[in-house]
Amino acid sequence: MAERETLASRLGFILLSAGCAIGLGNVWRFPYITGAYGGAAFVLIYLIFLVIIGMPVMVMEFSLGRASGKNISLALRTLEPKGTKWHLYGPIAIAGNYLLMMFYTCITGWLIYYFFASLQGRLSNLDADSSAAFFSALQSEPMTMFIWTAVSIIIAFLICLGGLQKGVEKASKIMMICLIVLMVVLALNSILLPGGSEGLKFYLVPDFGRAMEAGLSEVIFAAMSQAFFTLSIGMGGMTIFGSYIGKDQSLTGESARIIALDTSVALMAGLIIFPACFAYGVNPGSGPGLLFVTLPNVFAKMSGGRIWGSLFFLFMTFAAMTTLIAVFENIIAYWMDNHGWSRKKAVAVNMPLIIVLAIPCILGFNLLSSFQPLGAGTGVLDLEDFLISSTIMPLGSLLFVIFCSHRCGWGWKNFIKEADEGKGVKFPSWLRVYVRWILPIVIIAIFAKGYWDIFSKL
Repeated sequence: MAERETLASRLGFILLSAGCAIGLGNVWRFPYITGAYGGAAFVLIYLIFLVIIGMPVMVMEFSLGRASGKNISLALRTLEPKGTKWHLYGPIAIAGNYLLMMFYTCITGWLIYYFFASLQGRLSNLDADSSAAFFSALQSEPMTMFIWTAVSIIIAFLICLGGLQKGVEKASKIMMICLIVLMVVLALNSILLPGGSEGLKFYLVPDFGRAMEAGLSEVIFAAMSQAFFTLSIGMGGMTIFGSYIGKDQSLTGESARIIALDTSVALMAGLIIFPACFAYGVNPGSGPGLLFVTLPNVFAKMSGGRIWGSLFFLFMTFAAMTTLIAVFENIIAYWMDNHGWSRKKAVAVNMPLIIVLAIPCILGFNLLSSFQPLGAGTGVLDLEDFLISSTIMPLGSLLFVIFCSHRCGWGWKNFIKEADEGKGVKFPSWLRVYVRWILPIVIIAIFAKGYWDIFSKL
């Protein structure tokens, strides 16, 4: 078997891991719920939960990968006590990566389509109604969506085909750096718009009255859920990146840097969106409508909107593509490590497979639109997202926490030894009781609330 690939640099590891975490949720969900739940008041609560929920699970995932030098499936098999069955979660985690790509590639295709549409000036004269009609027209055309979805999949897999260092790491570095530069430029433009200061006030000034109106328990749970889901933990993505790095840096310190980068992108997205929406009197709605209906309407009204709109959708394409590349690398590594495939064979098999697997999501907006699995107005995408966000990610995270903190799994001593190896911040050993007993309860609560929110409405 060929020698296992490693990342060329620590920066590559941080940017690749952050690229996996940074995605569409940072841009279309975080700014909206921040505004809805009290602006800076919500951000403060969110940051607390990011540290006490997200960070421990991320450190655990990295530890599993670095200690074993394997993907999630083989990592659990390598580290589990003899005779236990922890490794059975491995294929489920990998299946979760496929499931995520079944709809995430479709949305990435939309972004590439909008980038070229903006460059061509096709979004320049849209008002609120025509902007919504433009998006509906795209969703009603399965062949157009299929082509752009396939384009996104082919680009990401070709990057992965270039190898870990020359393909995945190099592309992630370039895209992440371009993403950050584009965000700074777009944020400065929005902040300087006449009337943009009201958007900044709405977004950044704590409004505890608005938070209390929403209900304190709702605010806390929204912050807790966002902190949990923003980091792409629970599916083995961080495990594979952990397996590619050396032992010269502590994993808690590296996790803190990745989380800081992920959070900075989420906060910056709000600085782009809220001042622009307020400057032009447009309601910053949530979900896909924010990206594909609200913001094109904003850019259409803006001086130089064709340029700013193109830059925005280019930035969003980079954000989505870094996630695609990271998840595809996890899938490729699984087939290379577990079945001895070459990288070329893993790409040749999985690229057409994922193109086919994306078809149900595409058809869910047109030919299969009558299929509403989670109630009126829902579709295939909502079902796939629910299975990932509300099932596999929380259950996977719960498994990692128990595996790393109890003797029935890998155990606390082994976890701490691996997490703390190298220079940098050490994992607080006094958190043992919290990690063993309280954090699992919190994750179970998030899982239960996700199911309650869906099925109580059916």
